[in-house]
Amino acid sequence: MPPTLAERLGFAPDDRIAIVHTDDIGMCHAANRGAFAALAAGPATCGSIMVPCPWFEEAAQHAAAHPELDLGVHLTLNAEWDHYRWGPVAGRSAVASLLDDRGYLPRTSLEVVQRAQPEEVALELRAQVQKALDAGIDVTHLDSHMGTCFFPPFLEIYADLAREFQLPVFAARPDAVALEKRGMGAVAKILDSLVDGLVADGIPVLDGFDAESLDFAVGQGQPHNEARLDGLVQGVNYVICHPAQGGEELDVVCPESAHQRDFERTFYGGEPGRAALTERGIKTVGMRAIRDLMRG
Repeated sequence: MPPTLAERLGFAPDDRIAIVHTDDIGMCHAANRGAFAALAAGPATCGSIMVPCPWFEEAAQHAAAHPELDLGVHLTLNAEWDHYRWGPVAGRSAVASLLDDRGYLPRTSLEVVQRAQPEEVALELRAQVQKALDAGIDVTHLDSHMGTCFFPPFLEIYADLAREFQLPVFAARPDAVALEKRGMGAVAKILDSLVDGLVADGIPVLDGFDAESLDFAVGQGQPHNEARLDGLVQGVNYVICHPAQGGEELDVVCPESAHQRDFERTFYGGEPGRAALTERGIKTVGMRAIRDLMRG
């Protein structure tokens, strides 16, 4: 029997391992401050940058000054906030089907699925990866903002980018219950096929994931996030968080999730998160180790 991903990374076969992943770097200054603080302090291990966003340049400059950071590209096809928007990297005339009626990326995944031409999605996503590389970021992996890349017909584009740039991606065997909860139950079989293709091409696939970030009431951050860790399976898990620095900017950009993002900064970038992982015997790893394994 071939070794598991955990074993290939040097862990025991029955270990529970967490990739503690900070999403939405580059979205705004508060997101940059919170993510980089969490990555510096831990237990956050890696994160990904939204290249089309207004604060990408600050994130790229910080990444260039700190090459030890484990950073990927948070492939972005949405600009979801009411008063804080962004457009495509490839240029509006080049990817016109990716624009809403105000000239920005659409707010919802459904709008992207309904509007976007796959060839223009491929052009835009490739431009985002290339812009990150051109900015000097040592890109370690790819994932998808709001999961929009996981909708047909964009899944194969996502896999093609992994192959083209020889990068691991956020991909795990589909959890039918989790997909159904997000209104994506119909894509389980398609995701299975995608995973099979990645494996055939030597791109590692994760054993589990937890995407229940930003899903708790004020004062419930500790028990909610401890429960997330309790649910991790044996092997390598992808644990999503959205740390950001609380304050006026965050309150204006994303008022509904500002308190959650600020809590996740303190939990996944401080002693509470480290203690919770240690108490459960959960080990951590980043995506660079998987990229290095993949590239041999």
